[in-house]
Amino acid sequence: MANLDDDRTSAAHAFLKFEGHRLSGSIYEPLKSINLPKPEGGSLWDKLDHYYRIVKSTLLLHQSPTTGLFPTKTYGDNQKAKVHDSLYCAACAWALALAYRRIDDDKGRTHELEHSAIKCMRGILYCYMRQANKVQQFKQDPKPSGCLHSVFSAHTGDEVFSHKEYGHLQINAVSLFLLYLVEMISSGLQIIYNTDEVSFIQNLVFCVERAYRVPDFGVWERGSKYNNGSPELHSSSVGLAKAALEAINGFNLFGNQGCSWSVIFVDFDAHNRNRQTLCSLLPRESRSHNTDAALLPCLSYPAFALDDEVLFSQTLDKIIRKLKGKYGFKRFLRDGYRTALEDKTRRYYKPAEIKLFDGIECEFPLFFIFMIIDGVFRGNPAQVKEYQDLLDPLLQHTSEGCPVVPKYYYVPADFVELEKKNPGSQKRFPSNNGRDGKFFLWGQAVYIIAKLLADRLVSPKDIDPIGRYIPPQDQRNVSMRFSNQGPLENDLVVHVALIAESQRLQVFLNTYGIQTQTPQQVEPIQIWAQKELVKAYFHLGVNDKLGLSGRPDRPIGCLGTSKIYRILGKTVVCYSIIFDLSDFYMSQDVMMLIDDIKNALQFIKQYWKMHGRPLFVVLIREDNIRGSRFNPILDMLAAFRKGIVGGVKVHVDRVQTLISGAVVEQLDFLRITETEEAPVFKSLEELDLPKHSKVKRQSSTPNASELEQQPDVNVNDWKNKSTYEILQKLNDCNCLASQALLSSILLKREGPNFITKEGTVAEHIERIYRRAGSKKLWLVLRYSAAFAQKFSSSIAPHITTLLVHGKQVTLGAFGQEEEVISNPLSPGVIKNIIYEKCHLQDEREAVVQQELVIHIGWIISNSPELFSGMLKIRIGWIIHAMKYELKIRAGDMPTKDLYQMSPSEVKQLLLDILQPQQQGRGWLNRRQIDGSLNRTPAGFYDRVWQILERTPNGLIVAGKFLPQQPTLSDMTMYEMNFSLLVEDMLQNIDQPEYRQIIVELLMVISVILERNPELEFQGKVDLDKVVQEAFHDFQKDHSSPKGAEKQDHMTAFYNTHPMGKKGTCSYLSKAVITLLLEGEMKPSNDDPCTVS
Repeated sequence: MANLDDDRTSAAHAFLKFEGHRLSGSIYEPLKSINLPKPEGGSLWDKLDHYYRIVKSTLLLHQSPTTGLFPTKTYGDNQKAKVHDSLYCAACAWALALAYRRIDDDKGRTHELEHSAIKCMRGILYCYMRQANKVQQFKQDPKPSGCLHSVFSAHTGDEVFSHKEYGHLQINAVSLFLLYLVEMISSGLQIIYNTDEVSFIQNLVFCVERAYRVPDFGVWERGSKYNNGSPELHSSSVGLAKAALEAINGFNLFGNQGCSWSVIFVDFDAHNRNRQTLCSLLPRESRSHNTDAALLPCLSYPAFALDDEVLFSQTLDKIIRKLKGKYGFKRFLRDGYRTALEDKTRRYYKPAEIKLFDGIECEFPLFFIFMIIDGVFRGNPAQVKEYQDLLDPLLQHTSEGCPVVPKYYYVPADFVELEKKNPGSQKRFPSNNGRDGKFFLWGQAVYIIAKLLADRLVSPKDIDPIGRYIPPQDQRNVSMRFSNQGPLENDLVVHVALIAESQRLQVFLNTYGIQTQTPQQVEPIQIWAQKELVKAYFHLGVNDKLGLSGRPDRPIGCLGTSKIYRILGKTVVCYSIIFDLSDFYMSQDVMMLIDDIKNALQFIKQYWKMHGRPLFVVLIREDNIRGSRFNPILDMLAAFRKGIVGGVKVHVDRVQTLISGAVVEQLDFLRITETEEAPVFKSLEELDLPKHSKVKRQSSTPNASELEQQPDVNVNDWKNKSTYEILQKLNDCNCLASQALLSSILLKREGPNFITKEGTVAEHIERIYRRAGSKKLWLVLRYSAAFAQKFSSSIAPHITTLLVHGKQVTLGAFGQEEEVISNPLSPGVIKNIIYEKCHLQDEREAVVQQELVIHIGWIISNSPELFSGMLKIRIGWIIHAMKYELKIRAGDMPTKDLYQMSPSEVKQLLLDILQPQQQGRGWLNRRQIDGSLNRTPAGFYDRVWQILERTPNGLIVAGKFLPQQPTLSDMTMYEMNFSLLVEDMLQNIDQPEYRQIIVELLMVISVILERNPELEFQGKVDLDKVVQEAFHDFQKDHSSPKGAEKQDHMTAFYNTHPMGKKGTCSYLSKAVITLLLEGEMKPSNDDPCTVS
């Protein structure tokens, strides 16, 4: 938003002076509005001429004649232009031009206004294209130091601030540019001129596609509410990105005159992840912003980013309830921007400073205007009138009578204390009135758009030609190309092609009545893995002149692989990444594969929004039907034949038949000249096996499998032996587990390129990995996967899923240092964390933690209630809980090894421990599991807040201190950041059962303080000492031997029921009351013990 550094005192006085009139009353008394004469019931020309004069004198007068940008400040020489504000100014000129199209003889005004908009859009494009190197950098590694700038010199287009001086990372600004670009081109404007510009726009799309995982500084350029320079994931930015991707998908930037190579491509799966992230974040704006007025342009005009009416109403109601005032909407609560108490000499606030601004936040009339526009689009005249009536008294006027929208209304310093004592009691005063030469151009622009709509000089369809907003009654059977809406009832039938990798497998399945095709039988159609499609997309958006490479190396999701592709004259179908053997080993578990197939079909059914049916290729490998897993595969294939799989309707047929109803994507950006060498793509090849040879269904006997899982060498014995001896043993050894361990010693000692009998060490480990996979030797698979540093491509999206569900994720082994992930990270960074933090004591931990992240990502999407009370998902601790559960189940028998279990068995064990604990269990077991899961009771964090209010010197546990100040001043009770701070305090506790006792203690303290309002703690409350005191009393009652007060010997205490006379809560309560009574009681007027 524009920054106006105006002196409030002079502004307030200047506001009172107009053409020599002497005014009586308060110096803060505003003038009566002076209305520009407006013809009532006049001709169309007169009405438009009225708005034309306003636009000319308040907007176009300030447009730069060189770049076409609009300055933030309309006075002074050092003019800077913000992309965001300039876009709304261009939209205003364009909207008025659309109105003038209704007049035949418009005296050239349509052309002038259209080209004012075009000049601005191309000015922004010019500024952006000069930073093509930043686009190239950002799409590979999105971070604030490498992003496009959002502020430029209005006259030259030069950079004006470095990334250290300004929060340039604003996904919303780039997204808004793309959205308005599509809207304007759709109305007939020519904005994009050549292929260089097309390829640049395509690269902007690559940047915006990842908005769901890029924390930015948001519309207000401040990021976190605390204004400390930290970016956050904002709903408003993700929503704008989602809307922009929907708008530009398949759009021809040359308009009606374009051809195939001026079309923009969007990764449909990336768009869908933005959609999921938006719905998970809302109704919050971010972790620190409980709500924010920045959501209005996201939910309503111009983005209309949300298709969930219930969530829309919930979010909008929250904005209105929390932020609406008499003079406009607050941007967000405790916003210090331009308040009388804000220190404008500092860029960032001090800790706890935002408490100063509570109740005196500036109010912005701009958002009344957005509510007017929303009312017009939604056909709600009552809403339009309500906000017009609120807005009209707030408008100022120039000396010529043109309406002026003040940027904000503030409480003067004289009245701050009165306003704080009685919120809403004091008059607020405008930041600018137009007569001082200061205009807030974003507000002016949106005001004109609102007036044109309210006066019916343009219609919603005029300024939204691509149909971003679709009324509920028209939401059936609309074009899915641009819209965020889908049919009200999704009864999609997914087309399925069953492909067998060999003829003998086809013959074998045919004996069970399963009809399949082989790769040869679908020719000339080719079957590709998704990674080959990724290779083809490398050529999209390439521009050597601008230094831009093509699409980054990102996997194609199951929506993208459900389309047919035309590439260099070939027709291509793709199978999903879940069938890709080169990916993570979990796909070797047939039960996981069946789960993945059902999940993929459900996902496609829910999110497919294109004309034509999705084509889902099921690739059946010989390896899938070996051993005891054949029957589940057969059951699934039989379900395909019946037409229902996991509740999804499917239709199985030959590929050649299904093509006619599919969505065809023409990848015309792959244009090869005669002098260029065509890229080589590898299609699925049929296994060259005798047609009538027998398919092996059993891999090996269970006993042999168990033997192969157990290594016959001890790593510690072989670590100090010579490389020659290790190589000899490796050549003589038949046990895959032993081969894996010996290879790992060579890998660490000699490096991956050291030559063995079977190639390099890295190749040998890869071969072990493949063999173990075919034999389903899970222990060996996990060893070899860890040694080869395998990494699942789906980890990053799953971690993002957990984050947007309001969780934090920690990676690292139990009892060791953990890495806390609170913002989405790139796959490369996550891989480094996993192999640095989880690889130290047991190599297998690194791959099992990946398994857990994938399982938890799926579970939280389908059953979020299982994670209630768990704010921090500590993967290493959850694995500890699973091992503990196996130990409980084993009893006196040998405990089952987690690392020998199949991924599907691991997933089931995870589901078991996430269920509420069984009543028959001992309390030690229950505390162990709940503590490992970091589970807390309902309302726990709110209760800690209430404790902190009565604990002036703060809380400490396991060496972690939670101070009362600045915590209470900086945060609010219901803020997610406070809950995370409490979790941070508990982070150092190294025993799950002890953590759970501390949680119970905090609940006990809360109840005692609630029932005794006269009490508060005097000193710092050491929770460890309180527990020790309670345990000491417990020992006395249970005659514990002397010296047993160490935590290691607290087993009996942990295993005690919390409630009852001898329950843990009674001992904890006694210790708390003793501590409270050491301090002084606060006197109370209604204290019944007071005599006089």
